[in-house]
Amino acid sequence: MASSFDPRNAPTAVLGFLAERHLATLTTIDPSGDLQVTPVGTTFDPQHGLVRVITWATAQKARNVSALPGQRVAVCQVDGGRWLALHGPAIVSADPEAVAEGVRRYAERYRPSRDRPDRVVIEITVDRIVGRV
Repeated sequence: MASSFDPRNAPTAVLGFLAERHLATLTTIDPSGDLQVTPVGTTFDPQHGLVRVITWATAQKARNVSALPGQRVAVCQVDGGRWLALHGPAIVSADPEAVAEGVRRYAERYRPSRDRPDRVVIEITVDRIVGRV
């Protein structure tokens, strides 16, 4: 059975799972109203309740969120029987400081990313976490 967790006060087991090196899926809504699911690397910032996904401005996931800023999205990370889905409204930011923070956190969790002039970051304000860890 799945449990709900407070994004601002998540238990140690939740934070630990979100810090492990796993890929996730990001589900957005495309312009036709269909769901688009994309594999992504994510980072979770518990202090600010943010999931960050670095990408480039022309990626479909960024275009989907840009077309409907504040749309609710979900990020889901799975490892065997452990899984978490983080839900909340998303925006795309090209702000250099926001992008740099996303890139820095991505490098800490995964590896340094390739530099791109059109880099953006999708920021999801997590208001709901469900899953089993």
